[in-house]
Amino acid sequence: MPSTTTDTETGPSPAQVGRRERKKAATRQAIADAALRLFLERGYGEVGIREIADAADVSTTTLFKHFPVKEALVFDEDSDQETRLLAAVRERPKGQSIPAALREHALTTRLAAAGSDAGFTAFTDLVAGTPALRDYAQNMWLRHTAALAQAIAEESGLPAGDPICAALAHFALEAPRAAYAHDNPRKAITRAFDLLEHGWSALAQTKA
Repeated sequence: MPSTTTDTETGPSPAQVGRRERKKAATRQAIADAALRLFLERGYGEVGIREIADAADVSTTTLFKHFPVKEALVFDEDSDQETRLLAAVRERPKGQSIPAALREHALTTRLAAAGSDAGFTAFTDLVAGTPALRDYAQNMWLRHTAALAQAIAEESGLPAGDPICAALAHFALEAPRAAYAHDNPRKAITRAFDLLEHGWSALAQTKA
């Protein structure tokens, strides 16, 4: 006897789920692209949510399903952000200190370098020049503090929960924001990490 079970009873097929997820991802990308284009053209504060929704050909309700606050429009959800941060510590070259590895990560991911992609430079300039975006971006980074502290402890042979690991993780993630206001942010970041390097070396030796 042939089965009379319907799709409703069994749920959507994998193909249907795949199409739905691809459509959602495409809609999200279209909204993010429209928002960034308008922000770069006119400035973050000069662009309204309805304008972005219209440019992406979606309703404001749909926009807020993907991006709950305006600041989130500038930052795609990056599930690999924490992975790359921890890899900077765990996969650093032999002989490189943890603060030095985190400094290199900060310089390559938090600031635009001379000669870097023009689009990335424009994006980082937008964030650096907009206080609301700077704060939002910083909070995104700080959510990785606990995971980074754990990786630092593991790599250093220190106990999990050691306060110096938590302190290094926090200050390493905080340092780039302190550098935004300087004429030479790269130099400012480098100097901040020099301080972390010296302090970390001294504290790690006393813990050994």
